Amino acid sequence: MVTKLLLVEDDRSIAEPLSYGLMAEGFEVCSAYTLREALSADRYDMVLLDLNLPDGDGLRLCDYLRSGRKNVPILIISARSSEVDKVIGLERGADDYLIKPFGFRELTARIRALLRRSGEASAYLPQNATATTAQTAAKGPRGGYGKSGLLPPVQVIWKDPDVEINRRSQKVKVAGDEVQLTPTEFSILALIAEDPGALCTRHTILTEIWGPNWYGATKMIDVHLASLRKKVSVPNLIETVRGVGFRIALTDGGYQSGSAGQMSD
Repeated sequence: MVTKLLLVEDDRSIAEPLSYGLMAEGFEVCSAYTLREALSADRYDMVLLDLNLPDGDGLRLCDYLRSGRKNVPILIISARSSEVDKVIGLERGADDYLIKPFGFRELTARIRALLRRSGEASAYLPQNATATTAQTAAKGPRGGYGKSGLLPPVQVIWKDPDVEINRRSQKVKVAGDEVQLTPTEFSILALIAEDPGALCTRHTILTEIWGPNWYGATKMIDVHLASLRKKVSVPNLIETVRGVGFRIALTDGGYQSGSAGQMSD
């Protein structure tokens, strides 16, 4: 099954060659040149989003998708290069942020990394890959979630209150209610929860989620963690070890609640 990308870019001198290049890589591309066209598009697996559109800010598409509980990956591609712009974009629901001008190879690498996180394993396989190859690639060499593939199809469950992370369906529930996370937010939570109580370093998160060659700002981790904590509103679930990393706070009996082990950012 071919992965369909929604390319939202008002500059046709950028959109058209970019579209041809992505199609040559095996993707199906649907182009939108205005915010209105982007909002009316449907049936796509990922969004490449410019922010400066003639009829509005591209961030409105982020708001629309996330408020509609749609987990489609969003990669912002914008000339807005300040750290504030990046933080705002990620806080509004984007999974990654790429500054113009960028190299085509870096773009395709970012696309495939995001699709791996969202479970679109077929998106980064050769066109002649077999079903067995697809299953192997989806699982990954070590069964981990992120750069190395998807976690095993099991559940990790905490009580007090109930927190359920379903790695197979990529869903999280708190007290029985589903919490809507972006693919990147789920990737980070699943990675930290892979070994509850153990420290997951910032370096591990960057390597597993963004890839070993990532050279962007580490501030992205903090932005995604802040959003993750707001959505999974369980006090002290994710504990910060200042300057090192994060862990699921546990006591001998399981999940640690109450005043002990409070988060410090």
